Amino acid sequence: MKNVTDSFLSLGHWPFARSFGFNTDILATNPINLSVVIGVLIFFGKGVLNDLLDNRKQRILNTIRNSEELRGGAIEQLERARARLREVETEADQFRVNGYSEIEQEKWNLINSTYKTLEQLENYKNETLQFEQQRAINQVRQRVFQQALQGALGTLNSCLDNELHLRTISANIGMLAVMKEITD
Repeated sequence: MKNVTDSFLSLGHWPFARSFGFNTDILATNPINLSVVIGVLIFFGKGVLNDLLDNRKQRILNTIRNSEELRGGAIEQLERARARLREVETEADQFRVNGYSEIEQEKWNLINSTYKTLEQLENYKNETLQFEQQRAINQVRQRVFQQALQGALGTLNSCLDNELHLRTISANIGMLAVMKEITD
């Protein structure tokens, strides 16, 4: 601390016009040197500093401009994507509506087809019943005819005697001979 105080006290005892030389007193020469260095830096560094700041400003402005362009492009892409999404949603709604309509249509087609199939089965059933009834009726007719024929033969056999029987045979033979002559 004593050196600092001595330095300030010695500042007051300088002779002002003695000679030019180097002053080795650090405390006395520092403010002058600093002011000279700062002055030179300001004078010569002002242009360089301004150029650096202008370059930095231009880079920042270019970055902002690029960011704005990218933002604009992103907004444009977002709008296109939203428009496409709306189109896809509209198409999906149409597919849903069409799908529901097609499902309803298929359901009604299936119901109608089932009704037609049931009608055909009913017709087949009725035809089968009619066929079976007709067959049963024919069988009954054949049995009745056979029984009637057997009854008639029985009655004829009981009523015919040998002479009548021989005359019937002769008459039948005569009819066959006439038929043979007609066909020849």
